Amino acid sequence: MNKTQRLFIAAAMTVSLIAMAEEPGSNIKVTGWVIDSACAYTKGLSKPISAGCAKGCAKNGSPLVILQDDGTIYLPIDSATPSASQNAKLLPYAGEHVTVTGKDYARNGSHGLVIDTITR
Repeated sequence: MNKTQRLFIAAAMTVSLIAMAEEPGSNIKVTGWVIDSACAYTKGLSKPISAGCAKGCAKNGSPLVILQDDGTIYLPIDSATPSASQNAKLLPYAGEHVTVTGKDYARNGSHGLVIDTITR
């Protein structure tokens, strides 16, 4: 086996180990408000001021988040690469109280949520 073949095998094994080390998200059910992220973080709101306010902020580019009833904030994320904004999926529910199922990707206290279903 020559040096190039050994390097290729070592690289393939490294990539395989990294892929296996990534933990998949946890299945989760979240109940809370669809609110724009700026209000959730800077205003300390427990629910949106109004649906119109949440929709207006989202249309201006503010990411919509799920503000769970216990105050935990979930940032909706895309599982595809390259990823896309999830605002289009959430906009019909902006300002509403919803139940969302999906996968939670928690990291250092923050939560990314890949959405499977949304119900009112």
